[in-house]
Amino acid sequence: MPRGKACYPLRMASPADRYWAQFRKAHPKSPKAYVESFFFGTKPEIASEITRLVVDGTKTATGSLQWAYEADEKPEPAVGDHWVVTNGSDDPACIIETTEVHTIPFGTVGMEWALWGGEEDRTLASWRRMYWRYVVSECQRIGRDATEDAPLVMERFRCVYAEPAK
Repeated sequence: MPRGKACYPLRMASPADRYWAQFRKAHPKSPKAYVESFFFGTKPEIASEITRLVVDGTKTATGSLQWAYEADEKPEPAVGDHWVVTNGSDDPACIIETTEVHTIPFGTVGMEWALWGGEEDRTLASWRRMYWRYVVSECQRIGRDATEDAPLVMERFRCVYAEPAK
């Protein structure tokens, strides 16, 4: 090796990185980077079912516990952010763009969010049951008490790309 040149191992592009490159090739004016890849739901086993709701336009909203962003030292979502959605593993399924962000206490989230959330029967009652389990789980993980006032970062999004990965 020539003197003065460092040798670094090559970093292999992840499936999400390759999918993002595929999207950028089709949409060159899109942002240069995505925030991260993730799957919807709390378990990888149900992610592909929820992702189908995203791709077909039934699910256009989600929520996350604001305290978890703070605990994990991650920035909250912002309008214009792009995310690679996977089927629960490293298999990219689509790309979404954040279109709205609101912070709302759990106990005051309204019916429209349940409808936009697109899961189960789309009622506020089922949304509250599902999200309360999530809030309790996240609060336990980060050492906080779950309350009706727990702040949720509620996001609206649109699916901007859902081509099969090449």
